[in-house]
Amino acid sequence: MNNKYKIWAISLATMFATGCTGSFEEINTDPDAYSKVPYTNMLADVLRRTADQYGGDLDIAQWAGYVSEVQYLNNYGGYIPSNNTYGNRWYQTYWGHTQLQDILDQTEAEPDGNKNMRNVCTVMQNYLILMCTDCFGDIPYSEAFKGAPEAGGILKASYDAQSDIYPKILDNLKAVADSWADGLGSDDLGEGDFLYDGKVEKWQKFCNSLRLRVAMRISGVYSGSQSIVEEILSNPSRYPYITECDDNAYFWWQGSGDYFERYYNNFRTRDDDGMAEIFIDHLKKMEDPRLAVVAKPARNDGEYRGFENGAAAPPKSIHDISRMGVKYREDPAGFSPFYRACENYFIMAEAASKGWNVPMTAADAYEQAVRLSMEDNDLDAAAADAYLAGKGKWDGTLDRLYFEWWVALFKQNIEAWSLYRRTGYPTYIHTAKAADGVTPQYPGARSTYKGIHNDVPFRFPYPQNEYLYNEANVTAAAAGIQDYVWGKQMWWDTRTDVN
Repeated sequence: MNNKYKIWAISLATMFATGCTGSFEEINTDPDAYSKVPYTNMLADVLRRTADQYGGDLDIAQWAGYVSEVQYLNNYGGYIPSNNTYGNRWYQTYWGHTQLQDILDQTEAEPDGNKNMRNVCTVMQNYLILMCTDCFGDIPYSEAFKGAPEAGGILKASYDAQSDIYPKILDNLKAVADSWADGLGSDDLGEGDFLYDGKVEKWQKFCNSLRLRVAMRISGVYSGSQSIVEEILSNPSRYPYITECDDNAYFWWQGSGDYFERYYNNFRTRDDDGMAEIFIDHLKKMEDPRLAVVAKPARNDGEYRGFENGAAAPPKSIHDISRMGVKYREDPAGFSPFYRACENYFIMAEAASKGWNVPMTAADAYEQAVRLSMEDNDLDAAAADAYLAGKGKWDGTLDRLYFEWWVALFKQNIEAWSLYRRTGYPTYIHTAKAADGVTPQYPGARSTYKGIHNDVPFRFPYPQNEYLYNEANVTAAAAGIQDYVWGKQMWWDTRTDVN
C-alpha cells in the first residue's frame, strides 16, 4: 500500500484500539481489537495532525507575502487580531507532544529495542515545540508536561523564555543526532511513518537539518550558533543532513475523505485567496521560471497579476487576479512540506557570507539551493542554468540570498514568515517608503487595524483557553504585546523599524 493511502486505515485501527474491554462480559470483548494502540499508529496520527495544523495555513501565507485575500476581506486588512483564532495549533503542539511522550514512556524499559521509534518521537516533539515557539513566542515548556501527580501535579504551567527554549531544542536534537551517529537502530517504524516510509536514515537527515534551521534562526542572538552549524556541515558522515529533493520531509495526503491536501480542501469549496502582488511582481521582475508553477494566469486576460496584501477593499474583479498553481493547490493527494533540501544550502550560503567555516562558498551554496528549488518545482537543469546566468545570478549580497530563500520556501508559510521576521526579507512586506520618504513604494502587507501597525503580525495570539485556565501565567507572558499580535517581538527578531 502506497504511503499516502494509509492514513484512513491506520487512523481507523487507532480508533478501534481504544475500544473498551474493562468491566464488560466476555461476550462484549472484541477478540480482534488491539489491547493497546500500536506505536506506529500513534506516530501516524501525530504526523497527520501536525501536517493539518502547520501545513495548510493560507492565513500565514498572507503574512509571508505569498497570497492575498480577494474577497470576504475582514475589517483589519487581512489580519484578525484575536486570541481565539490559533488555538488549534497550540493544542496540537501539546497534544502531539504528550502522545509521543506516551510512546517514550512505554518503551523506556527497552530503549535499545526501540531506538529508532524513540529517536523519531523526540525529533517530532522538538519539531512541534519549535513550531509553537516560532509562532507564539514564550510558551509553557519546563512545567508544561507535569500535570500528573507523579510528575509534580503542575496544572498551571509557567511560561519559559524563548532564550531558554531554543538551546534546549538544540540539546535534544543533538542527543538524537549522536545516538544515530553511533548506529541506527534495528526496529521498524511501521506503516505509520507517513513522512519517510520507515527510512530511518532520512529521519537522521531531518534531525540534523532541524538543528541547522534552529541554529541559524537564533544566530543573531545566540553565540553558539556558529559552532553548531560548522559541526554539522563539516562532518556529514556523522551528521548527515538533507541534500537532495528525494529526502525532502514531505507529508503526502491520501487525497480522499477527510484526508485531502489542505490547500486542495480549501480549493474545493472556496475562492477567497489570490496571489500576492509583491510575490508575482518579484517573480516577473526576476524572469523567474517558477512563476508558471506557483501561479496561474488571471482568468480574465491570461496575465500573471497579484493583489495588494492587507487591502481594505477587494479588487474590481476577482478574475483579474492570479490563483495558486495546480501543483500547489489542485492536487487532492498533494504534500505539506516540513523541510526542503534547498533550505540547507541557503543556510550554508548565509553561513559562508558570515565567514563561518563551511564546505562551500556562498556562491556555490546559493547556486545549489536555487537548482534544488527549481527541481522542487519540476523545472529542468536548463531552466536553472538560464536563471542563474541571468537575473538570478549570485551577486554576493544578502539581498539576493534572502529574496531567493523566500521564493524557495513557497508553501512553507510559517518558515517564510520566520525568515522575514529574522531578516526583514522580503523587504516588500514592510510598509516601505520611496526615496522621497512619503510616497509608498509598496503598500506592504500591513494591517489597517487601528491604523498604527506598519507590519504583518509578529506572533500568534495566545489562545483564549490560556486566559481562562492559566490567567496569571499567560498575562505575565503577554506583557508588552499590543493588539494581540504586535508589540513584543520574537527573541531572535531584532528589527527596529516595525510596529
